[in-house]
Amino acid sequence: MLFYVNIVLILIVIGIIGYPFVNKFRIKSVAKLVDNAEFSKQMIGGQLIDLREANDFRVAHILGARNLPFSTLDQSLSAIRKDKPILFYENAKPAVAIRAALKLKKAGYINIFILKTGMKTWHGKIKKGA
Repeated sequence: MLFYVNIVLILIVIGIIGYPFVNKFRIKSVAKLVDNAEFSKQMIGGQLIDLREANDFRVAHILGARNLPFSTLDQSLSAIRKDKPILFYENAKPAVAIRAALKLKKAGYINIFILKTGMKTWHGKIKKGA
């Protein structure tokens, strides 16, 4: 019995240690996490999509972005072209953007870029609401 408990504990530890590596590989297979400079380059000819909710978008957003909140992404897929690069961003760490990239990859989209540090550290032009 103790043998089986030890095996289970070892598998749990391996899972906990291995998860970040598997997750990192999974992210790389669907999208490229990029810094501000690379994101700016990819914006030329790309589709800039703000995944935040509409209220956050109205307060401020990257100039040229359109708002497709993650909560409505499934209904908005037809508004995203498959033949142009897709650039996602959100407020900070890209947890939601990664989930969005996974959805798009499953739907056949390619060329997906994610702003690594989000809107909070963006150095480019911003449009602020009234």
